[in-house]
Amino acid sequence: MSIRRIWATAQRILSQLRHDPRTIALMILAPCLLMTILKYVYQDQPQVFQRVAGSLLGVFPMLVMFLITSVATLRERTSGTLERLLILPISRLEFILGYAMAFGIAAFIQAVVVSTVALGPLGLRINGSQIMLILIAILDALLGMAIGLFISSFAKTEFQAVQFLPAILLPQLLLSGLLAPRESMPIIFQWIANFLPLTYAVEATKSVISGVGSIGTDLLYITVFLVALLSAGAVTLKRKSK
Repeated sequence: MSIRRIWATAQRILSQLRHDPRTIALMILAPCLLMTILKYVYQDQPQVFQRVAGSLLGVFPMLVMFLITSVATLRERTSGTLERLLILPISRLEFILGYAMAFGIAAFIQAVVVSTVALGPLGLRINGSQIMLILIAILDALLGMAIGLFISSFAKTEFQAVQFLPAILLPQLLLSGLLAPRESMPIIFQWIANFLPLTYAVEATKSVISGVGSIGTDLLYITVFLVALLSAGAVTLKRKSK
């Protein structure tokens, strides 16, 4: 495994992001705008804003990175770029790690900006550490990237890649405990939620916001899901496009 090839892949992805203002707006400005809208939607119910907005700091990175990665990877598959890259002396693992490094850097920037806006002008209060909040956001973004990388192999067009969003992420959003406590859900839904990565992302974010409980177990589960999904994404990479 070559660090040089991994970094070269990361630099290529970062260069593409830097020259795409729409993607930058989706990644950084859109979450800030949505947070601001949420603040004023619940201006007469500040306790609701405090509960929901904090958890969304863990949800936004996953949603955004899923969209960006699934579309970007599919574009590379259909254009033949991926095929040409994999002909070069670069392994699948190096390619995946290069993607992870690039989107990890992008996720760090996103997490810092969005959390600073939320904790500053919007008045979100947390009892935990902002650094831990940023760490969770980065892991969530990498999860979204890994899911998007894997899902892109099942789509033939960018529109089909976007169509996977409601099928893959919205059920997780409903069952994660963001909208309603998991304990109030039917037993079957609670059981299903245990196998969904977004559940642990939301739980970890809630723990940081409230300052109650340990996030170690949640971070471990997130990491396990991340490794499994990145491995699945590597398996779907083929040296010949169809």
